[in-house]
Amino acid sequence: MRRAAAAMLAFVMPAFAAQDLMAEESALRFSAPANLVETGLLKYLLPRYSLKTGTRLELVGETETASLRLNSEGKGRLVFSGPENDWYLETEPDSENAGKFEEWLAGDVGQRTLASFSANGKQPFTPAAAKKAQKVNVVATGDAVQGENLAERHCGRCHMVNEKTRMTTIGSTPSFALMRGFPDWSNRFEAFYALNPHPAFTIVAEVTEPFDETRPPPIAPLELSLQDIEAILAFVRTIEPADLGSPLKVQ
Repeated sequence: MRRAAAAMLAFVMPAFAAQDLMAEESALRFSAPANLVETGLLKYLLPRYSLKTGTRLELVGETETASLRLNSEGKGRLVFSGPENDWYLETEPDSENAGKFEEWLAGDVGQRTLASFSANGKQPFTPAAAKKAQKVNVVATGDAVQGENLAERHCGRCHMVNEKTRMTTIGSTPSFALMRGFPDWSNRFEAFYALNPHPAFTIVAEVTEPFDETRPPPIAPLELSLQDIEAILAFVRTIEPADLGSPLKVQ
């Protein structure tokens, strides 16, 4: 029996070693600058992709050979922004697995995962869709009156937009006046559809992807255009920030 067991181990162990070697060889090498790695984003993002697909990603240095490479020089596809740069993903042309990762990161699930990352109570990175909207909306040309009507109709389901919506909102959600006092209020309103929980029920024409048929929105969907968002922003600019008597602590 001992000889049989030893023989079996001698047969199985090389097989496990071969599997380990194959897994090592099949790992996607992922390169990123040190300042981006230090934010913790990639330690948050990459394991979630690996868990979903079974593809292991190996994070390597900025100068090392890699199938996937994040950079701030405009090489490849814009995938997110922040805190100070726009970030692009450059992929190895002949790598099918690299292409799959690119589509995941640039797609709805990847962008939602990116938007859910937080550090020190803040969301330092903005999905590419939100960046696209910011480029379009450089000049504030929205109709504030129309924006107030839109905000009442769509946002008033959860937020206190004005006095008309005081009694129809969810008490745990911040009011527009409170959010107007945040240092980054403009960015928050411009890219609200990319920040949780909004992606689950919000569609912005020509910016966001359609809802997954297998995962319908949990509530009546909110459908807007970029012009609608600009109108809401124009309205929000007219709101007097809430005076809380002390500096706001943004969560």
